[in-house]
Amino acid sequence: MAQWQGRSIRKVSGGRIRLHRKKRKFEIGREKQFTTMGQNKTIIIRTMGNNKKIRQIHADLANVTNPKTKKTTRVKILTVAENSANPFYVRRNIMNKGAIIDTELGKARITSRPGQHGIVNAILV
Repeated sequence: MAQWQGRSIRKVSGGRIRLHRKKRKFEIGREKQFTTMGQNKTIIIRTMGNNKKIRQIHADLANVTNPKTKKTTRVKILTVAENSANPFYVRRNIMNKGAIIDTELGKARITSRPGQHGIVNAILV
């Protein structure tokens, strides 16, 4: 089901705002699409103004930066260890910003937004 991302009908105080127009199609948001483990797969989404978002559907590699050496390497993702957004995302191996993943170099925290940027960037913990 689509989400409406327009202005709320209620004020902060709880009073009602009388809308001067109906809902518009460009105010509709998209369904959530989670980044999971699997063979790399990205899709391109057209956004308002003919701009583009790259959405990562499946990921098996991540750009991991070592904060001590400042060196970035592309390594294989083994599993999702923690996810503070939702504990049930760990079971489903869903990756989003702030999730802790197990990689070949060790545990790393995701710093990018795979559903918006189309790539998994992480920093070693």
